[in-house]
Amino acid sequence: MLRKTVALIAALAAGPAFATGLDIEISGEANGTVHIDLLEDLAPNHVAQITKLANEGAYDNVVFHRVIEGFMAQTGDVEFGKMGTEQFSMQMAGRGGSQYDDLAAEFSDESYVAGVVGMARSQSPDSANSQFFIMFAPAPSLDGQYTVVGRVTSGMDVVNAIKRGTGPNGAVVGEPDVMTKVTVTE
Repeated sequence: MLRKTVALIAALAAGPAFATGLDIEISGEANGTVHIDLLEDLAPNHVAQITKLANEGAYDNVVFHRVIEGFMAQTGDVEFGKMGTEQFSMQMAGRGGSQYDDLAAEFSDESYVAGVVGMARSQSPDSANSQFFIMFAPAPSLDGQYTVVGRVTSGMDVVNAIKRGTGPNGAVVGEPDVMTKVTVTE
């Protein structure tokens, strides 16, 4: 318990004071702004990392690399998914993260329904880093298995217009939609 309390205090000290959301400007097949309310009470360490990356501009010009009809749109690979950088590669997008450490899972009772934002990870529950996904529809199989970090409160029409993947496992082929600017709101 003490270790979790210390981790929570450290995460709050490292991040902005109680950031409440993200405004994500999206361009491509989808065009517009999506607002996400961040859920610090459910996932304080994940929210601290997301807001730190957003404040640094790490999410600006990052593509949606994996988009599955009726399921979700995934983005946030700041290593290989950031257009205009030397490392950018649509083939590698989805395999990278940030320079920060992976995060321990912060699972909750929050259900995965349309508009819920969760952290992407590998098979290890403690491997979330920078990538996240936005749900198009309910997926109860994800409940308690992936960390919920937020909810879309406006712009779900923009989310629903994001270019769908047609490649293996929902990989986006051709020109991807992109988060042109991600801003922390208070």
